[in-house]
Amino acid sequence: MTAHVSNLGDVTLAVVPPVARFNLRIAPGDLKAASKAFGLDLPAKVGQGAHEGDRSAWCLGPDEWLLHAPEAEQGTIVDAFAAIREKVAHSLVVISDREVAYGLSGPRATELLTTGCPIDLGRIKVGNAKRTVFDYAQVVLIRDAEDEWRLEVWRSFAPHVEALLTTAQRELASGL
Repeated sequence: MTAHVSNLGDVTLAVVPPVARFNLRIAPGDLKAASKAFGLDLPAKVGQGAHEGDRSAWCLGPDEWLLHAPEAEQGTIVDAFAAIREKVAHSLVVISDREVAYGLSGPRATELLTTGCPIDLGRIKVGNAKRTVFDYAQVVLIRDAEDEWRLEVWRSFAPHVEALLTTAQRELASGL
């Protein structure tokens, strides 16, 4: 279940439930083995996402992927990658506890994100992701629908980012 932080005007801001979250670094030539270990064909193009069932993956760089799966599957995924380590060089780091994810939804969700994010959000297609900053905090933005976003931020920056989002949300709701 999603815990609501606030619902003002045309934007709902909520803390998204935790998932098993991984950072994968692997040579692009080894994507087939990584896809088999994760149980999902990993996208090859930077920014692109892939989704099947309750697993998702986003290519964040030429050799870097963000992986999401149900929390209960974390150990199984770690074991699957450990099984290919001898033949396929890679780094799989569990980052489940490192980040907090905020969900933003509503007709002005994109506008709310522009208050702290310097990139052209219109260029991020539904299902894709982009590493960027919100104010000075590094974040990963995931576009789930035209008016739905997830903003993943390191736990240590979460109070700052949440405060900025709720302040901007109040300003948008009041017409400032």
